[in-house]
Amino acid sequence: QVQLVESGGGLVHAGGSLSLSCTASGAIKSVYAMGWYRQIPGQERELVARITNNGVATYGDSVKGRFSISKDKDKMTVYLQMSSLRPEDTAVYYCNAPSVMTGRPEPFDYWGPGTQVTVSS
Repeated sequence: QVQLVESGGGLVHAGGSLSLSCTASGAIKSVYAMGWYRQIPGQERELVARITNNGVATYGDSVKGRFSISKDKDKMTVYLQMSSLRPEDTAVYYCNAPSVMTGRPEPFDYWGPGTQVTVSS
């Protein structure tokens, strides 16, 4: 199994910045990417940003140019730097780690417990 520990959530004013981090432990050799999703109540969980082991980053359309994802492979930690935050960014942010499972035809997604980010106007 893979365990994900998130930190950095909190309250910030619109226009401000906030950084999130997520550290993976356990069967980390199975992890081939790490990223962040967010969920607003009543809405589907959506991709925020993801980075592969090769360093290729993908961003959701709503955060492009404002958020930046990075990783420290030695620490098995992924970071999300959020800038120019808007009230619409208020959500629970979840760390995600897709993993290769022996004997399974498809990757398995591990999830962190989520951390609340609230942007006030």
